[in-house]
Amino acid sequence: MPVERKIPLRKCVGCGERKTKKELVRVVRENENTFSIDRTGKKDGRGAYLCPDIACLQIAQKKHLLERSFSCQIPDEIYARLEEELQQDG
Repeated sequence: MPVERKIPLRKCVGCGERKTKKELVRVVRENENTFSIDRTGKKDGRGAYLCPDIACLQIAQKKHLLERSFSCQIPDEIYARLEEELQQDG
């Protein structure tokens, strides 16, 4: 009898939906002011998850939800770069 593996669920910071890790994009804070999108889910650093949808990123920006997740201020340039990265993949 095969063992059923538990599928890890994560919550989107923007819309609040719970989805599998593979359906979400991980935003990583590698050090003080370095943020990036982690497609592999294996980069070192503090992570927060977003749907691969620009609308969720905009909600997170408007309500300062990523700031809350990372406990620090996030400059607008970071949001612009994250939006660019999401558009390239979409």
